[in-house]
Amino acid sequence: MKVFRILSRNIRDSFKSVFRNFSLSIASISCITITLIVVAIAIVLSDNVNNFATLVEKDVTIVTFISNEATSDDIKSLGAKIEALDNIDSVTFDSKMDIMKEMMESSDVFNNIMSNWTEETTPIQDTYLVKVVDIEGIKNVADEIKKMDFVTVVKYGEGMVEQLVSIFDVVRKISIGLVIALIIVTAFLIANTIKITIFSRKREIEIMRLVGASNINIKIPFIMEGLFLGIMGAIIPICVTIFGYIALYTKFDGQLFSPFISLITPEPFVYTISLILLLIGMAVGMFGSLRAVKKYLKI
Repeated sequence: MKVFRILSRNIRDSFKSVFRNFSLSIASISCITITLIVVAIAIVLSDNVNNFATLVEKDVTIVTFISNEATSDDIKSLGAKIEALDNIDSVTFDSKMDIMKEMMESSDVFNNIMSNWTEETTPIQDTYLVKVVDIEGIKNVADEIKKMDFVTVVKYGEGMVEQLVSIFDVVRKISIGLVIALIIVTAFLIANTIKITIFSRKREIEIMRLVGASNINIKIPFIMEGLFLGIMGAIIPICVTIFGYIALYTKFDGQLFSPFISLITPEPFVYTISLILLLIGMAVGMFGSLRAVKKYLKI
C-alpha cells in the first residue's frame, strides 16, 4: 500500500508541476508535438509504400502457355505438377476460348479478326496463371515449369520483376531507416528541451537533496512529469493522423493517382499508428527527463 501511496503522490505532484511550470512545459509539449507529426507522416508514407510494393509483388503472375497438342488429361496432369512445386500460392487455368472471348470483348479489331475462329482453328493457347508466395523465388519456379511436358512458353516479366523486387527492397530499407532515424532524433530533441526545463529547476532539486531525498525519489517525479509531457505532446499528432489520413483516404477514394496505387484502409491502420505515437511520446518524455536529471544535473 505504501508503494501505491508514494506512486500516487508522485503522479499528483508531477501533474501539478506540469502546470506550475506551464511556459516551459508548453515548450517541451510543442517540441514533442512537432517531431511526432513528422514521425507520423514518415510512418504513414513508409507503410503505404510497403503496402504498394506488397500489392505489386502479389500481382506478379507466371503465365504458362500450354501446347495445343495437349489433351484435357495432359492439362490436368500439368496443373497438378505445377501445384506440387515449392513456393506456389495459386494456380488458375485459363482456357483459350475464354481468353479469345475476353480479347474480342475488349476490342472491335480483335472481334473482327477472331469471330470466325473455332476451338480447333484458333492459334491461342490454353494457359495456367501461377502466383508464387515469395516473389524472390519466382525465377526458380518459372525455370521448373519450363522443363515440364506440353509447356511451350513461360512468361512473368523476367528481368523487370527482378529489378522491381530490388527497388522495393531498397525503398523498404530506406523507409524503415528513416522512421528509426526520426524516432532517435525526436528522442534527443525532446531530451534537450526537457533538459532546459529541468535545469531551470535546479534549485528545487538541490533543496530536495538537502532535506535528504534519495536519488530515486528525486528522479521519479521528473520521470512522471516527462511521461505527462509525452502524452500531452502526442494528442495533436494522434488527431492529425486519424482525421488527416481518413480525410485523405476519402478524398482520393482509397487510391493515389491511379487504382494501381491503393492506400491502406484507415481502420485499424490509423489507430495502430496513434498507439505507436503515444508510446513514442511517453517513452521519449520519460527518457528525456531521466537523461536530464541523471546526467545533466549529475545527480
